[in-house]
Amino acid sequence: MSLVTSPGYAHVRLTVTDIERSVAFYDTVFGWEKAIDARVHQGEPGLEDAPEKFYGGVVYQTPQGTLFGLRPVGSQPFRADVTGLDHVSFAVGSRAELDEAARGLEESGITHGEVVELTDAGIAILSFQDPDDVNLELTAPLS
Repeated sequence: MSLVTSPGYAHVRLTVTDIERSVAFYDTVFGWEKAIDARVHQGEPGLEDAPEKFYGGVVYQTPQGTLFGLRPVGSQPFRADVTGLDHVSFAVGSRAELDEAARGLEESGITHGEVVELTDAGIAILSFQDPDDVNLELTAPLS
C-alpha cells in the first residue's frame, strides 16, 4: 500500500545562475508558453526568499499540462554527482522527432550527444546541457 496516490509530478523547478540566459535557452529549445514571468521583481530585497513572487523566475506551461520553472538564485554550475537532480527528460513522440531535434540543436549551436537507442527500455534518448550544465534529455519510444 502506498502513502500517496498520484498520477505523476505537477512541476519541476531548476535553480539557475542567470535567468535571462536560461530563459533565452529554454525559449529557443522548447518555445513553451510562460505561465508566470516574475522577472519584473528582479532586484527587489528578499526576492530569494519570496515564493509568492516566484523568486523572480519564470514558470513554463508544458503541452502535457505540467509546469517547468526556473529559479534564479544559483551561484554555482550544476553537478550531477551531487545529491539531488541527475537529469530532466522531456518526452517527444518518435525517434524521427529526436533526429529532427538533434538537427535543430546543432543549427542553434547547442552541443548535444548522439541519439542512443536503449532497446531494453524501449526508448531512444538525446542528451544535451542547459546553460548551467544541467543534464537534459529528450526521450522517444522505439515502437
